[in-house]
Amino acid sequence: MQISKKQYKIIRIVSISLLGLILIGGAIAYTKREALLSTAIKKAISKADKEYDLELKIESAGFVGLSSVSFKNITVVPRGRDSLARILNFRLGVKLFPLIFGDIKLSEIKLDRGIVNLVKKDSLSNYDFLFRKKKTDESEEKTELDLARLANSLINQLLYKIPDDMDIRDFEIKFRDDSGSVSLFTRSATIDGGDVNSTILVNGNESVWHVEGTVDPGDKQLDLRLFADNKKVELPYLEKKFGLKLNFDTAMTEMRGVNRSGSQLEVNGSWRVKNLLVNHSRIAGNDIIVPDASLDADMVFGKNFVAIDSTSTIHLKNIQIHPFIKYTLSPSKIYELKLHTEELDAQELMNSFPKGLFESLEGIQVSGKLQYDLDFHLDSQNPDSVIFNSRLRNEGFKVIKWGKTNLQKINSTFVYTPYEYGKPMRDIIIGPENPNFVPIDQISPNLKNALLTAEDPSFFSHNGFVEASIRSSIITNFKAKAFKRGGSTISMQLAKNVYLNRQKTLARKIEEILIVWIMESGKLSTKQRMFETYLNLIEWGRNVYGIGEASRYYFNKHPSELSIGEGIFLASIVPRPKSGLYRFEGDGSLRSGLSSYFNFIGGIMARRGMTAADSTGYGFWNVRLKESLRAGIPLADSLIVDSLLIDDEIEDKETFLQEIFGRKRLDTVHVRELNKLKISPKDTSVINTPSRKERREHRKNERDSKNKNQ
Repeated sequence: MQISKKQYKIIRIVSISLLGLILIGGAIAYTKREALLSTAIKKAISKADKEYDLELKIESAGFVGLSSVSFKNITVVPRGRDSLARILNFRLGVKLFPLIFGDIKLSEIKLDRGIVNLVKKDSLSNYDFLFRKKKTDESEEKTELDLARLANSLINQLLYKIPDDMDIRDFEIKFRDDSGSVSLFTRSATIDGGDVNSTILVNGNESVWHVEGTVDPGDKQLDLRLFADNKKVELPYLEKKFGLKLNFDTAMTEMRGVNRSGSQLEVNGSWRVKNLLVNHSRIAGNDIIVPDASLDADMVFGKNFVAIDSTSTIHLKNIQIHPFIKYTLSPSKIYELKLHTEELDAQELMNSFPKGLFESLEGIQVSGKLQYDLDFHLDSQNPDSVIFNSRLRNEGFKVIKWGKTNLQKINSTFVYTPYEYGKPMRDIIIGPENPNFVPIDQISPNLKNALLTAEDPSFFSHNGFVEASIRSSIITNFKAKAFKRGGSTISMQLAKNVYLNRQKTLARKIEEILIVWIMESGKLSTKQRMFETYLNLIEWGRNVYGIGEASRYYFNKHPSELSIGEGIFLASIVPRPKSGLYRFEGDGSLRSGLSSYFNFIGGIMARRGMTAADSTGYGFWNVRLKESLRAGIPLADSLIVDSLLIDDEIEDKETFLQEIFGRKRLDTVHVRELNKLKISPKDTSVINTPSRKERREHRKNERDSKNKNQ
């Protein structure tokens, strides 16, 4: 389309007119700018006072050049609190062209001598105004949250505040609370042509940090690294406050690009850390050292979700893991996690484990190939449909040489040392040399079948893990909003007792899983021997270990003589062995509240052909505690009358996450089901929560039994 001379003339006249108006407006604004600045400062002071209870004072302010403002002696004091900030000289410049379109982009920042003082005493702080909810008009319509738009806005706001030129001198940020204090003194921090350089003194001259790199806000890119002079970057405040020891040589972050694609925002970046050291009593019992770890992440923000895409890669020394993590907000909260690795050399995988994480596996030499996949999906509106699939595939995996711990030691006589509250009790020989050791074929089937039914019904057929049990645990714990049910098998309990220390840490739990996988996939021992070892070392009461001691302690019998009732009783106390004596009346009979548990476990055993069907309680009424123990039984209504009776086995199920989320009450459905079985909700130790199908079968059998008796 060609423009005629007349049209061209009109466009030129309009353009010149608009330019003239802009120049005239600019000239007027220029002559009035000091007055406009004074008005803006008064509004800011008024807003700080009314909305945030802040006393803001500015000694003087004025324009320097065309678009920069210089401030002198700025102070900020929250009403009734310690002073928050004081800045002697501050100069701020903005870019004029973006300002025309309503975007405030900084061109320069210069600061000379300033301090920000953050103080928290008890529950009061001088910065809590930052977290107050802003009052809104109820008539205002609530806009639906759009995560992509929110993320884009936050990133832009951050980048817009990065100036082309920056020169900060003698600026200090101090934080002080009841646990201690931290001081970060910026001797110098500059941005010049996109190059970033800074020197930060930590707690006086305790350490000198540097932040270096490049920034390009226009292209939405940055590349920064943090390191210290001649030592690691340390955070001693975290150790004082939270008991978390954390330090590293260098930490790096890079943002390579931000792209808007339709309704989604894509952010490409990476994070890397060298020689990271972590130590926390809930993570591991010693220092964990990660020589080199990084994450190349493709983050995706949608209207109602945020995700790390499967194109992302976690690098851990010589191995690579591809994660997919997604959190969906609506219409229901959905949690998704997928992990995938390519086929890995087994030895490279072992060598890539952080030093100090898995003590018992240190020094192990293996051969073969491994490949891992995890698929987890949980919809908060339908937790019963949770997906949990975990597969570690191996090709020719074989242990060539044991490291610190020989996992085959259970195949012959060894010494087991149980611990009580962190202290060793006594050494127990697990083998024929111990007169209390009982071979598997000399233990009553009544006990073996009852214990398998209660603890691990598929022990002889599974490979160390039961995904159905893990899924049930996830469902139960999610519904209760607490960690109420574990998914441990007998194999996992055995590994924990024989090979691991008694520290209740996240690392120990992961190490337990790895040991079980190596034992089961490598067929290091037979199931018969594993079960025999388990029965001969687990705790059955105060300082009572192994079925040989337990059988004589409670009933003065050899384990081969145990009746069906005695077997079910002994199985019932495995989760809380120290509660054993409190389940008896003074005459040596069992407390009546346990009869439903006997019917429940006995009924399952009968349906599986492990015992004959019995309408009289599966030996419940015939169980009698030996006379020498009856006199010491206290009279109490509760089976657990002393908190010290809660043994280490139960405490092991409480992780540091449970401390964070706290314990919750039993949900109403759970209490109702326990009431139907005539068991007090206080005594959940006596029963592993049955499945819905098993509860229906139990009720049906009770009705059939009543009809038969009538």
